[in-house]
Amino acid sequence: MAEQIAIASGKGGVGKTWLAITLGHALARLGRRVLLVDGDLGLANIDVQLGIEPGIDLGTVLTGRAGLEQAVHRHGPTGLDIICGRSGSGRLAGQPDSQVEALLEALGRLAAAYEHVLIDLPAGLDPIVRLALRAADRRLVVATDEPTALTDAYALIKVTTRDQARGRLMIGINLARDRRAGADTCNGLSQVCERFLHLRPELLGVVRRDPRVPEAIRHQTPFLLRHPISPAAEDVEAVARVLAAPG
Repeated sequence: MAEQIAIASGKGGVGKTWLAITLGHALARLGRRVLLVDGDLGLANIDVQLGIEPGIDLGTVLTGRAGLEQAVHRHGPTGLDIICGRSGSGRLAGQPDSQVEALLEALGRLAAAYEHVLIDLPAGLDPIVRLALRAADRRLVVATDEPTALTDAYALIKVTTRDQARGRLMIGINLARDRRAGADTCNGLSQVCERFLHLRPELLGVVRRDPRVPEAIRHQTPFLLRHPISPAAEDVEAVARVLAAPG
């Protein structure tokens, strides 16, 4: 059974989707079988960042016109299997909990063919975020050093802790000035969690700010293919090695 990794953030603009794509790609380059799922039911954008036009997506699945396995799209350049959301379709947001739970159960059955399932969740605390985080084996909260990003990350951790999420809680710091600054940012957030929530999240990794990232996104090209030798590529590959390590 695959390890399910739910990737979330308290607010948008922290590079969560780019990190989910690039981390999945790095895991695939290590020979892992990876399924990447765009769990944003209203403003999906994995397809936009990669230039994918899937014939079947989560919108098709949620309307009952296809099964989840039919929505799996093989992305040759990255070696990832991807389930896309529907970009710009706000009507998919606000699904009842029962439908989201059924979707997560179907995903759990599909996961048997993979080693890692990465679920890119919408920013904030939509029902799918709380349900997916509660069911995941790892909860990866992505933040930056911006005060609002950290405040919202703490709020996300607080709510999902009250939801009794069982998965291992980890922090990923993106857009860091350098590795030391990123580690300090995580340490500050972890100290607040320890003081008020009596838990201390682990630092999964720090990804340094890299001007090549937005350039690759504009060209809808996987970052590790366009800029394989770059600070951000090095950092994401280091995170992938941690996730791929036994135990």
